[in-house]
Amino acid sequence: MSRPLLLVSLLLLMVFTSQFEWNQHIVNEVEARPLALSQKQQYILEREESVKEKIILSQEKHIQKLKTLVQNLQEQLLACRGKDEYVNDTTGSLTEPLNGLNHQQIME
Repeated sequence: MSRPLLLVSLLLLMVFTSQFEWNQHIVNEVEARPLALSQKQQYILEREESVKEKIILSQEKHIQKLKTLVQNLQEQLLACRGKDEYVNDTTGSLTEPLNGLNHQQIME
């Protein structure tokens, strides 16, 4: 009876060790997957980051162009105001003698 008991014991030992090795193999695969996933995720994150940087740079260029346009428009507005004030001053100085003449004619 010791021989069949020994065979059963060896069989059980083989089953347990094979299960342990099989489980260890699965654990190693599972541990390797997160590394692969993390590499993919890291690549995706880096790609997203570069896209965000490009978008930010593009927006900064647009903002700079808008600032330049606003500055040009402000300069044009100031130039127009200066011309308008000059025209108002000129017309005002021309209308004063006419008003004086009209007033004199009315008085006469």
